[in-house]
This record gives sequence, C-alpha cells and structure tokens, in this order.
Amino acid sequence: MTEMPPICVLCGRPIPLDVPQSRHHLVPKLRGGKGGETVLLHQICHKEIHATLTETELARVYNTAEALRAHPHLAKFGRWVAKRPPGFNARSTGNRRGR
Repeated sequence: MTEMPPICVLCGRPIPLDVPQSRHHLVPKLRGGKGGETVLLHQICHKEIHATLTETELARVYNTAEALRAHPHLAKFGRWVAKRPPGFNARSTGNRRGR
C-alpha cells in the first residue's frame, strides 16, 4: 500500500517527496518556539509566510495553521498557489511586510 504524501497546511496541496519542502515553527525559534510545534509546508508557501509576517507577528498572532490561513494576504496566496501543480516553485519577490 502506497503512503499518501503529506498535505501543506497553507495551500492544501499534497507535498510529494521530490518537491522542495520545509518545516515551519508555529512560534519562531527566536521567540521561544525552539522545540515547539512545527508544520510541513511547500518551500514556496514557507517563503511567502516569512516574506509577509515578522517574527513577532508570527509569535503573537499567527501561531496556528488556522491563523496563518486566515491572514488576508496568505489566504489569497494559498488560493492562488493551490491552482498550481504540487511541484510548482517560484522565486519570492521579496518583503511584503508593511503593504
């Protein structure tokens, strides 16, 4: 029986083993999250989270998968990237904080 690939908590797409992926600390390590809960994400989704939110915002407000998905920009990004194949990866355009 073949094991199903994990699902990205931001976009809801499967994460095949051969696709860039990373673990996201729900509370950043530098804000007390070392050894805390992590979630598996596509690399592109992880980059978007860190391009959008500061470490302090992540620690204080966006420290659950539900909160990340509810952020207006991340929700829009999640809907957009969900239409791409699981292996889709694009270069991040940089810092979006403060927009």
